Amino acid sequence: MVVSVLIPVIKMRTKHHILETNRLLLRELTPNDAESFYLLNNNPNVIKYTGNKAFESIAEARSFLENYPDYALNGYGRWAVIHKSTGKFIGWCGLKYDAVKNETDIGFRFFEEEWNNGYATESACVCIRYGFEKLALTQIIGRAMKENSNSVKVLEKVGMIYKETFDFEGQEGVIYELTKQDFEQKSENCK
Repeated sequence: MVVSVLIPVIKMRTKHHILETNRLLLRELTPNDAESFYLLNNNPNVIKYTGNKAFESIAEARSFLENYPDYALNGYGRWAVIHKSTGKFIGWCGLKYDAVKNETDIGFRFFEEEWNNGYATESACVCIRYGFEKLALTQIIGRAMKENSNSVKVLEKVGMIYKETFDFEGQEGVIYELTKQDFEQKSENCK
C-alpha cells in the first residue's frame, strides 16, 4: 500500500498512542506534557484567537491534564502531536465532543515556530478520518474566530464547508462542517 504524507496509517490504539502520519504521532495528553502544554498556552500569539487564558504555572497545566475527562467520557479528545523525527511535542490536535450541542469539533494548536509546516492540516486530516472511520461519526464541525485566517484556511483545506457565523467570546466566529459523505467525496487534501 502506498501512503502519502496526509493519509493516516491508522494503527491499533495502545494505551496512549492513537494515530500517526509519516511525520507525526498523535497520542493522549498526559501529566508529563505539563511543561510543554504550559509553554504552548503561554504564547499570546498562540492563544490570541482561542478565547483561552494562559496557565498561571506548570502545576496548573499539570492539574488540567490530570483532570482532563474527555478520554474517559467519550473515548477521544485532544491529542498531543509529536514530531516523529525529533520526539518533540509540537502542539495538539483532536476531536472534542460537546454534550450540550451534541456535536464533535476538530481543534488544533501548535507552537508558533511550527506554524506554516502543514502540521495542522496533516493532523486534522488524520483526526477527521479517524472520527469518520473508527468512531462512526457522521459530522464534524470546526469553529474559529473569523479574524484567524490561518485556522479558517486549515478548516477549508480539510474539506469543511462554511455554515454560519456565531458569537465567539465577543468576536465574530465562523462555523464550518463536514459530513462523512462530503469528506469521502471532496476532501482532496486528506487523500
